[in-house]
Amino acid sequence: MASSSDTWMKEYNEAMKLADDINSMISERSSFPASGPETQRHASAIRRKITILGTRLDSLQSLLSKLPVKSEKEMNRRKDTLANLRSKVNQMASTLNMSNFANRDSLLGPEIKPDAMSRTAGLDNSGLVGLQRQIMKEQDDGLEKLEETVISTKHIALAVNEELTLHTRLIDDLDEHVDVTDSRLRRVQKHLAVLNKRTKGGCSCLCMLLAVVGIVILVVVIWLLVKYL
Repeated sequence: MASSSDTWMKEYNEAMKLADDINSMISERSSFPASGPETQRHASAIRRKITILGTRLDSLQSLLSKLPVKSEKEMNRRKDTLANLRSKVNQMASTLNMSNFANRDSLLGPEIKPDAMSRTAGLDNSGLVGLQRQIMKEQDDGLEKLEETVISTKHIALAVNEELTLHTRLIDDLDEHVDVTDSRLRRVQKHLAVLNKRTKGGCSCLCMLLAVVGIVILVVVIWLLVKYL
């Protein structure tokens, strides 16, 4: 039977392979478009693997505390290698904006209260695999809820856009009607001005005509008076 030390090294080597796999997937991100379903699926797969790797690191930390101490130097060496690997994992998590990776409660979800150490304590390899699958399922459920929220928000945005388009069309029609009415009003004002001028000119001519007629009548009357008196 393999010793606990050999089991720890085997688990550590598997964690290293998983870390290399994650590094490769992060390097492949540049070949994907800036956004889109395929890019989101790729990023989601990377996040799941980082979560699994974090769980394995917690398990390694737990196993390390239970190992029979061969020498202080060997124990410190393993602690340093584990700490270096955890630092690399944190850097990979920060690359994907997983800023709360160090907070295991944030990674496992707000509804999961126990921390990862308590969840992995006493689990063998099959138990760890089951825990990892459970975490992946919980994350998939969370992504499905997020997708539903995004779709609902999209429908609301489309409805608001249609409403804004309708209001814009109504405002444009109203503006057009205002322009037509203003043009008609200007034409009416011009006609009124012309009519007013004509009216004033007609009154002046009539007054002059009446004055001439009055003068002629007055002259005739004076001539008759002079002739017959």
